[in-house]
Amino acid sequence: MVHKYQITGMTCTSCEAIVKSALLMVNNVTAVDVSKADNSATITMEKHIALSALQKALNSKYQISAIYHSETFEQTKSWFTTEKTTKMKAVTYTQYGPPGVLNVVDIEKPTPKSNEVLVKIHATTVTSGDTRLRSSDFPPVAWLFVRLMYGLFKPKKEILGHEFSGIVEAVGKDVTSYKVGDEVVGTPTTLTSGSYTEYLCIPENRKKGVLALKPKTLSMNEAAALPVGGMTALFLLQKAKLNTGQNVLIYGASGSVGSSAIQLAKAKGASVTAVCSSSNFDMVKSLGADATIDYKRQDYSLLDQKFDIVFDAVGKTSKSKAKKILKKEGRFASVAALTSPGQEHLEELCKLADEGKLKPFINKTFPLSGIVEAHEYVDKGRKRGNVVIEIVKQ
Repeated sequence: MVHKYQITGMTCTSCEAIVKSALLMVNNVTAVDVSKADNSATITMEKHIALSALQKALNSKYQISAIYHSETFEQTKSWFTTEKTTKMKAVTYTQYGPPGVLNVVDIEKPTPKSNEVLVKIHATTVTSGDTRLRSSDFPPVAWLFVRLMYGLFKPKKEILGHEFSGIVEAVGKDVTSYKVGDEVVGTPTTLTSGSYTEYLCIPENRKKGVLALKPKTLSMNEAAALPVGGMTALFLLQKAKLNTGQNVLIYGASGSVGSSAIQLAKAKGASVTAVCSSSNFDMVKSLGADATIDYKRQDYSLLDQKFDIVFDAVGKTSKSKAKKILKKEGRFASVAALTSPGQEHLEELCKLADEGKLKPFINKTFPLSGIVEAHEYVDKGRKRGNVVIEIVKQ
């Protein structure tokens, strides 16, 4: 059995001393890789040693963590090397426009600060928010405001991506909630980078943006599609006071938000009528919809049935139209409204997923190298559920 440990918190002048100390004081060390780029060292050992013993042997002021275990090992005679991968793949865009403005490039791999975790991203998604930001496709009334916020002449944040799943690869010395090897899901909200990248450094605690342990019932691809659509749907349905026994109509039920809303409403014990294209009827029924309406053939506002909630999951209907079929105390909710979901919403989604009540619907999966094709597909406006970018092959 081979064990690897990572040492961080060294100074440039202490790197070689730490290496020699490891070799002299811990007798089963077989290799030590030192990176002067980020002042860290990786120690490979043939036998297990308690972290406390290694900490004592080296120096208690350094941060040491177990990072790798393997049954096989090709022993090396080299004990010192400055070679270490410091680059990673990411998708950047430096101008607004069609999908072709997206480019896969090599950039510096980030190093976590004391309060951050380094996550190796396994999957992300292409949301409608990503395509709107890329193309700067916003209503005229909001165009200038949005451009001032995100970049008037070119994007301020050059890496898109609104959600992700991955594995914690390293943790800062002050992090207590996560450890190396944890599978996580979250959003890069307020970070300088989006999730179209191989690695992200994420603060353990943020005022905005979420991070949680990945539901065990979901694959990495499915988990990556959980936060944005799921939290938006949950926030708005809770605001509309979703409850057991209610009748809920979901307009645009086959999209990312709508497909989550169906499952959330059913999990709460509501009856769901899904409005979408007839080609998506089988899909929404598989998610739990009790009834379906083809928006191309029937005007939902002319239904005789009354509803407790009309939920616009695509921002393409109106409150005035929905009022025609709402009960006296009925409520209208729309993704066109401002939303502010938080950590509690993601944790509730993870709980429901682990209970088997929620599973993101995956329409298509693309590799990172296919990011342009993925955006072209979403631009067509026929996306069902979620489109996933698989960064690590599942």
